[in-house]
Amino acid sequence: MIRRTALITGIAGFAGSWLAEELLSEGYRVFGTFLPNESLNNIRPIQKQLSLAKLDILDTSACRKLVAAVKPDHIFHLAAIASVGRSFELEQVTFRVNFDGTLSMLEAARQHARLKSFLFIGSADSYGTFQPPTKLLTERQCFNPISPYGIAKSAAEYASRYYHRAHGLPVVIARSFNHSGPRQTDNFVIPSFAKQIAMIEAGRQKPVLMVGDLSAKRDFSDVRDIVRGYRLLAQKGKPGEVYQLCSGKAVSIQHVLDMLISISHADISVKVDKQRLRKADIPMLRGSHAKATRDANFSTRIPLRTTLMDTLAYWREKI
Repeated sequence: MIRRTALITGIAGFAGSWLAEELLSEGYRVFGTFLPNESLNNIRPIQKQLSLAKLDILDTSACRKLVAAVKPDHIFHLAAIASVGRSFELEQVTFRVNFDGTLSMLEAARQHARLKSFLFIGSADSYGTFQPPTKLLTERQCFNPISPYGIAKSAAEYASRYYHRAHGLPVVIARSFNHSGPRQTDNFVIPSFAKQIAMIEAGRQKPVLMVGDLSAKRDFSDVRDIVRGYRLLAQKGKPGEVYQLCSGKAVSIQHVLDMLISISHADISVKVDKQRLRKADIPMLRGSHAKATRDANFSTRIPLRTTLMDTLAYWREKI
């Protein structure tokens, strides 16, 4: 049997490393790109099974050369500035990397005639604010992004759809909702809480956990479920179509915090840090994965409590 070849941009990142493991377990040959100064710690245990290349995705010529050399069956474009919060501090960088970088990869992929799929990773943050704020979102929801991250992801998604229409590129769009798990940086809410709890347990932080807005509700999935969804969409998704990957349930950040504290053995108090409050936020995000389930047999399997326990265990070991 001929092994399929996958190219993952951003393979050393949080989701990229888990996707590499998912694809290896399914028998893929896996190539991946990383930034010149990027840590490879996330992929260290599987590094010998991978083919890696340093790449700046803003360099279109370098992207073309890499795709021509690898000749992938599937491209998974994950490389991006991934933090909504940090995008407010890094506006120009976010726009360039998340939009221009996507254009570079789309242009490189267009030169490869045998490509079976180009999976673009979009984001539910593109929806921004909407009415009513408690509605169950589907792929038909209009965009109204309120963060630099959401704006850049929206623009890159439109570009991806254009390349499908204009050039016949087999683009499939995964519009991901919040996902978490081990290896995610503490720029995100769940690992931020988990890291602080691990620090408190180790006696390296006072028993006060600093938080931002706890009222927001999010549709959380485990990263391992989401990357399985990426693989399924690359294999079974219809070119030109958009698919939401999510759990279908929304929980408050307060609930997530309470669950994490209940897992810990430490006596912890909570304090709001005004520096952690975002300039703009979306009160609730909850999506339907019915389309991804119908076309690609996607479902979430890992309970939120398991995600939280595994994330806290990761930070305990790291600290």
